[in-house]
Amino acid sequence: MANWKRDIASGLVVVVPIVASFYVIVWLYGLVAGLTPEAIVSAEEISGVVPENQAPPVAELLRVGLALLVFVLLVLAIGYLMRTAVGALFEAAVDDVANRVPGLRVVYNASKMATETALGGADELQEPVKVNTWDGMRMTAFKTGKQAPDGRDVLFLPTAPNITTGFVIELEDDEYTETDETVEEALTRILSAGFGDAEEIGPSVPADSLADDESDPD
Repeated sequence: MANWKRDIASGLVVVVPIVASFYVIVWLYGLVAGLTPEAIVSAEEISGVVPENQAPPVAELLRVGLALLVFVLLVLAIGYLMRTAVGALFEAAVDDVANRVPGLRVVYNASKMATETALGGADELQEPVKVNTWDGMRMTAFKTGKQAPDGRDVLFLPTAPNITTGFVIELEDDEYTETDETVEEALTRILSAGFGDAEEIGPSVPADSLADDESDPD
């Protein structure tokens, strides 16, 4: 039963962003197509006409049930595929294609973040922290609430904009810095490749104060 839940969650994380992006594309196409003169004339000609060849209620229910069954089977199949290396490559390819299309990547990443948060992906991550990697570079990681056998804290260092991949690192508690950010704020910045964070990371330092410090021999 746990495997089914994990497969459904993994499948929804992949399928929902694709469906949401496809829906937005179809909606935009219909909006643009409806602005053409031919479409306006056709709409005026058929206004007030009610179609009589509607499907019976039983047939409509069967069609809806069949569509739901196909959707569930598709989600389970993709979720099962995500256990393998092929699934990881498939998800990475979909993310790469979606993030190459301007505008579409905003919808795709937003729907993916919402799906992962709704399915409890964010609940598994503890508070975000800052990790100094190399040459003064600072990266965002998340506490997992686990500890290594030697007592070090286990952190997850995700990649951007795909947070389903990353690095599991083990650090002492004095080797990373606590922050006042929430998990949602940190995930928004990572999923948007840094463009979705409007808050300043730290207080700005005036340039004249830096010049005074450099000129002060002390």
